[in-house]
Amino acid sequence: MNTTYPPLCVKILTPYAPSVGTKPLKLCNAALTAALLAARNTSATVSNIAKQNGLALYDAKAIKDCIGDMKDAVYELKLTLNAMGHLNDPDKDFQWANAKTWASAALTDMDSCMDGLSGRKVNPVVKKKIRSSITGVQKLISNALSLINHLY
Repeated sequence: MNTTYPPLCVKILTPYAPSVGTKPLKLCNAALTAALLAARNTSATVSNIAKQNGLALYDAKAIKDCIGDMKDAVYELKLTLNAMGHLNDPDKDFQWANAKTWASAALTDMDSCMDGLSGRKVNPVVKKKIRSSITGVQKLISNALSLINHLY
């Protein structure tokens, strides 16, 4: 299966190999779980940055918007995993469509966070710290979505 970021995919999913085996669906779920954990960690990191004293008002506003986007992405990744857990239901095609939609929405929310930082005058140190965390999550979501799209 092809992913957008193959070396990252191998690095992140190798620890899951014993439980995944040769089952593509389990591989998708492992990729989504890794993306969800990273999104949660990034949301916590950015929330901690937002709590720092001395942030300029425009920095605080951009970070607040970004945190909202990340919380949405975390929720959408949970919905993706939920849909993936219902692929044996009679409405399998509907569940696949949901999984793809929710994973795409999570990626879009992470993009929105990045765009919000780009479009505002934010402290470069703060912006760099947030961007580096978000970029990693975007790559993980992209890989998970690639696996989902290749599976069905």
